[in-house]
Amino acid sequence: MQERQLQEKRGWWSLKHWSVAGIFIALLSACFIVSCVVTYHFTYGKTGRSLSELHSYHSSLTCFSEGTKVTAWGCCPASWKSFGSSCYFISSKEKFWSKSEQNCAEMGAHLLVINTEAEQNFIVQQLNESLSYFLGLSDPQGNNNWQWIDKTPFEKNVRFWHTNEPNHSEEQCGSIVFWKPKGWGWNDVLCESRRNSICEMNKIYL
Repeated sequence: MQERQLQEKRGWWSLKHWSVAGIFIALLSACFIVSCVVTYHFTYGKTGRSLSELHSYHSSLTCFSEGTKVTAWGCCPASWKSFGSSCYFISSKEKFWSKSEQNCAEMGAHLLVINTEAEQNFIVQQLNESLSYFLGLSDPQGNNNWQWIDKTPFEKNVRFWHTNEPNHSEEQCGSIVFWKPKGWGWNDVLCESRRNSICEMNKIYL
């Protein structure tokens, strides 16, 4: 009888210890979750808002695992092309330059701004050699003062004009076009001409 009481007492103490341990683990888990929520709010709140804004323009996104030491996810709208820190959309609709920029803006983007030779090389691989595409490049006054749509300094940026271009003050918008035998390059064109275009937006990182 005494041995049985001793076993019951031990069992009760064991149950009590496990209960305390369970409560302790639960409290630690709750603290961890709260900590994660607070950290996410202050660290990734901006990303969350950016994703929300992107979702307001696009119903679905495609995310890619990027980075080697630290894993990050870069997201672009579905059907857009991913390169570097940007997402690109090749429009098949021919519009005026201003309408092309408006079309990009309605998708949360702007007409393409080319910053590096690698970016240009990537873009031209996506294009049709028989078509011409508007860039986010214009010379509003026709005085050879070219400027990018996102305010990137033109004089400090790369330039890939075709030989002897730009050559007409009336042609105040930039395009990218394939000419034989030189290949792809930039050309000044009339802003009121109808052309395809390329939209660009910053990639969203998670």
